[in-house]
Amino acid sequence: MTVLRIGNASGFYGDRFDALREMLAGGELDVLTGDYLAELTMLILGRDRLKDPAAGYARTFLRQLEESLGLAHERGVRIVTNAGGLNPAGLADAVRQLAEQLGIPVRVAHVEGDDLGPRYPDSLTAHAYLGGFGIAACLREGADVVVTGRVTDAALVTGPAVARFGWRPTQYDRLAGAVVAGHVLECGTQATGGNYAFFADGRPGGGAGRDLRRPGFPLAEIHEDGSCVITKHPGTGGFVDVGTVTAQLLYETAGARYAGPDVTARLDTVRLAQDGPDRVRIHGVRGEAPPPALKVGRTRLGGFRNEVVFVLTGLDIEAKAALVREQMADALATSPPQDVRWELVRTDRPDADTEETASALLRLVVRDPEQAVVGRALSGAAVELALASYPGFHVLAPPGKGAAYGVFEAAYVPQDDVEHVAVLPDGRRLSVPAPSAAGTRVLEPVAEPALPEPPPAGPVRRAPLGLVAGARSGDKGSDANVGVWARTDEAWRWLAHELTVDRFRELLPESRPLTVTRHALPGLRALNFVVEGLLGAGVAAQHRFDPQAKALGEWLRSRCLDIPEALL
Repeated sequence: MTVLRIGNASGFYGDRFDALREMLAGGELDVLTGDYLAELTMLILGRDRLKDPAAGYARTFLRQLEESLGLAHERGVRIVTNAGGLNPAGLADAVRQLAEQLGIPVRVAHVEGDDLGPRYPDSLTAHAYLGGFGIAACLREGADVVVTGRVTDAALVTGPAVARFGWRPTQYDRLAGAVVAGHVLECGTQATGGNYAFFADGRPGGGAGRDLRRPGFPLAEIHEDGSCVITKHPGTGGFVDVGTVTAQLLYETAGARYAGPDVTARLDTVRLAQDGPDRVRIHGVRGEAPPPALKVGRTRLGGFRNEVVFVLTGLDIEAKAALVREQMADALATSPPQDVRWELVRTDRPDADTEETASALLRLVVRDPEQAVVGRALSGAAVELALASYPGFHVLAPPGKGAAYGVFEAAYVPQDDVEHVAVLPDGRRLSVPAPSAAGTRVLEPVAEPALPEPPPAGPVRRAPLGLVAGARSGDKGSDANVGVWARTDEAWRWLAHELTVDRFRELLPESRPLTVTRHALPGLRALNFVVEGLLGAGVAAQHRFDPQAKALGEWLRSRCLDIPEALL
């Protein structure tokens, strides 16, 4: 049976620099992908482009390619990346120039059509999430390197699979299988033990032969029927098991329907099986017609932000915090910022044996459309308190003049309103047709699935949820998701009935005033919670202490509740 081996060498702009070469040298591959784009990255690239219209792509990729392009050519590995960001044509030209300098014959193509900036003149960037068929067209026409702008992360895998196996746009189950594989690969080492809830389970430092100091990057062996095996190159660090794959499947997803421009994958049909050491088989994935609209990610500058962190040491922490708040309120009253937020973080301990552990942190964040308001209002007021406030007054760092922050917003446009174009190595432009109206399906909620019978009553013990459940959390615009899964059927029987929306709100008080939706995925023994609005205007706005909700799941796992002793 023909197998397509697709590896990943980047999960974000700034990921491990050596990964591209490591993946090319480490074992057999047909295609190597690199995911460089995220909501925050688009804002960063947008600001780069303001300074230099020729910028707007991930320059790191070019430097990586300089030391790896020859190896990719030698091994016949094709490279597909979204490092083109806001300027895929510019990066494609830069790759051609690099190849010419190195004397390596490389055919370079790119995909465009995602840039909808002219339709949203008030945005810094506005890009539609394209699918994989433009990538497939480039590969079918002989491209060795394909550069894209804003495509879905999974499109970096669906495109090569369509090119290899000749799948038609209506072969939804096969496409959905590739989407699931792409979602597992997209965040790199998160599929091979990175950021994994049970990283230290029974093995100090992640031992027992599973070296987590430098996890290897993942790869997928994709079959013509859409099933795949997730694995990694032999001898690399980390590990791949049902748990690591489950965690990544729950990352930044929501309900049973995982929608994309090519297909809507049904996550409630995914089945996982350990297929040997560091091998997990994904099968049974069903797909449906994609929705009629494409998501558009928009970024804009939201204003200016400044902060100062006051260090409160020793006794009378609450009184010290109250004093500095009153003093700062008086100072800020003459030119009040639009948004003022305080947070007292009690990192102090009684009778501490170091000054640091005797100290709490009082954090003040201000935002305003005008930079001068947050600069002068915060900096001057805080500095002037140096000799006139609570005993032991000092701050972690002097406040600055205020920095711009960004806002991410989502919009939607009909699929056939976007011109998806594959620009081939010879310069020809191929239009990639959108699905017909009859070939789309409006998203609807999935009926609540049947849950297992709850476990019989028995003795319980107060203990952290994380002793019996894993979690992984992340961001989607202003919303956060927390995926929680059980590792055994018995633990799932308890988790499915115990971790309700009400219990979730009880354990995470920040979520109480917000809309929380629970999605059950029995096939993964998992629950996925979406908390709307927790992240304000998105990661770039830094609305909360953990602006991407990366540790929200670990906070949930640390909370205590009554757990059956049989599970502990």
